[in-house]
Amino acid sequence: MRLPPSWRRSWSSEGLLLAVSVFWLLSANDTFLHRALEGRLPTQPESWLFGSTLALAQVALHFLLLGLLCHGRALRPLLALLMLVAAGGAHFIDAFGVCLDASMLRNALRTDPAEAGELIGPALLASLLFKGALPAALMWRVPLRRLPFWRALGRRALWLLGALLLLLAAILIEFRPLSSMMRNHRDLRYLVTPANLVWSTGSVLAADLRGAARPRQPIGLDARPGPAMAARTRPLRVVLVVGETARAANWGLNGHARQTTPELAAVPGLINFPQTSSCGTNTEVSVPCMFAPVGRRDYDEDRIRGSESLLHVLARAGVDVLWRDNQSGCKGVCEGLPSEEMVRLDPPGLCAEGRCLDEALLVGLDERLASARGSGLIVLHMLGNHGPSYFRRYPERFARFQPACQSDDLRQCDSAAIANAYDNALLYTDHVLATLIARLQAQAQSSQVDTAMIYLSDHGESLGESNLFLHGLPWAIAPEVQKRVPMVMWFSDGLARQERLDLDCLRRRAAQPAAHDHLFHTLLGLLDVRTALHEPALDLLAGCRRS
Repeated sequence: MRLPPSWRRSWSSEGLLLAVSVFWLLSANDTFLHRALEGRLPTQPESWLFGSTLALAQVALHFLLLGLLCHGRALRPLLALLMLVAAGGAHFIDAFGVCLDASMLRNALRTDPAEAGELIGPALLASLLFKGALPAALMWRVPLRRLPFWRALGRRALWLLGALLLLLAAILIEFRPLSSMMRNHRDLRYLVTPANLVWSTGSVLAADLRGAARPRQPIGLDARPGPAMAARTRPLRVVLVVGETARAANWGLNGHARQTTPELAAVPGLINFPQTSSCGTNTEVSVPCMFAPVGRRDYDEDRIRGSESLLHVLARAGVDVLWRDNQSGCKGVCEGLPSEEMVRLDPPGLCAEGRCLDEALLVGLDERLASARGSGLIVLHMLGNHGPSYFRRYPERFARFQPACQSDDLRQCDSAAIANAYDNALLYTDHVLATLIARLQAQAQSSQVDTAMIYLSDHGESLGESNLFLHGLPWAIAPEVQKRVPMVMWFSDGLARQERLDLDCLRRRAAQPAAHDHLFHTLLGLLDVRTALHEPALDLLAGCRRS
């Protein structure tokens, strides 16, 4: 690659950092600029002033960031890495409308190879090449002037001071519209690329270091079997199904325009909770939260991640606990407890390329249920509707709604095709759950056990509404479709009698709002585990037991 004559002259390192900052403004911040300037008319002078000020502020911000991070021999390698990171981050923001905050970054870092592979397509590779690799190669060819250490340090300090003054001046000139924009659209700060990724990475590393410095705190040390558990003549088997990316708006039982839950609709005694809210908008937040006593109402990420979960409390009280995973792990919820990964078990005909269909969770389940001693809880963590590859989540026989999007890049499909693929995946979830209930019903009749099933999705999904795809927006600004999730319960006749459950009462309760916060306390009540952590007001079954 031959450089133009003007580029062959040696540059100062600060000049290079400034050039890269301007390049990022033009190449990695399309969504940010579009959102920030939305509604402003180009014919108005105020719009030009605001846009120019915003551009200057962003260039100054990125120069400050680079000026503090990139020095000496580390300058080029760090700059090249950040250019690739910026290109990748810009692709996901532009393609899916996601915000790259700490929780989204943590979710991305915890993803498994199969999931990551589905996100690597021609569009991402093109972005990495043309916005990352080629500019980085060009940057590497630019000759840099070498200065004595103290002179270089003084020069860098002056440039940083100038950038800081420019940033402050830009903020002061347009303080009122800038402050209003950041106050009313807090998500915009997570669109400024790559500053968003640097900040979020620092937040995740700091939180992980805090967590690593202290052991996981035990909870529910007073947990013990209640009198009902001790007096049981028939063992209790509860299966909790943690769904993935199923949203309430497309759940057939909730009145969706087309029936996506035909098999569940035919199950006698099934109870549907149509107004259920999730704790978070991604798996990394929601799964630990739904198994924690604090929940969304008192959300504290450090406390949740640093403490044991509901499963540890149940195990302490003598409940046999097993986690069966067909996703990206239990997020610390089952740490130290028995667990199985479906991809490792590799049931015939159900797994390929590091992924398994959710029917794999049912393989060997009867044996696991039968081997439990006393009361038992098995958690099934589904792959569900995990995007963007909805078409890979179901066998061909469930491709009922057509045409269905067959691409990992949702921008290649129209909204109807995306919705068709998503609803086909829900049809398959419906089938898996109905099959599970039939198995539990058969166990209850043939093995003299009481059985129950609870299904609850971890978070919802955006399917292109407001140009948003997937999930993971910060809770405060996430649309309802990312926060409303399906939940259903089923109890065998023997269990309903044993627990004195008034199912008509529970159906009336199901018509009221529910949330992930209820799961912790409902399972404690159902399994009759006594602990001070149990709050009857949050136990969905507590008010529907006959005296």
